[in-house]
Amino acid sequence: MARTSLAPRRAERKPGRSARLQAVAAPAERPAPALDRLIHERIRLGILSALAVNERLSFNDLKKLLRTTDGNLSVHARKLEQADYIACTKYFDGRLPRTEFRLTAAGRQALERYLDHMEALIRAMRER
Repeated sequence: MARTSLAPRRAERKPGRSARLQAVAAPAERPAPALDRLIHERIRLGILSALAVNERLSFNDLKKLLRTTDGNLSVHARKLEQADYIACTKYFDGRLPRTEFRLTAAGRQALERYLDHMEALIRAMRER
């Protein structure tokens, strides 16, 4: 028995949930801005949000606040640092190593864009 393409059948279907969401998120007159996938991850959004309301936070403070492990926080913080969304300062307090993070101007702007995007999606869904 030969396989046939499912593409024509899919095109004939009524718009599903994803099509409705695309229509809400992207009105015909303008394309939707891309969601910043780097920020969208829960731990990274938590890091940026915490740093937005605190001038700086230590590694241990962030770890406790976000209830995550050393390795998990380290990986996510490094990705944000590589994107220049946060700055990391390492120093010694006596013989103890310390790591502190702060939000950069680029990170604050990226977080603002992300929040604006999410607010627009929420507004669009509530208006339906």
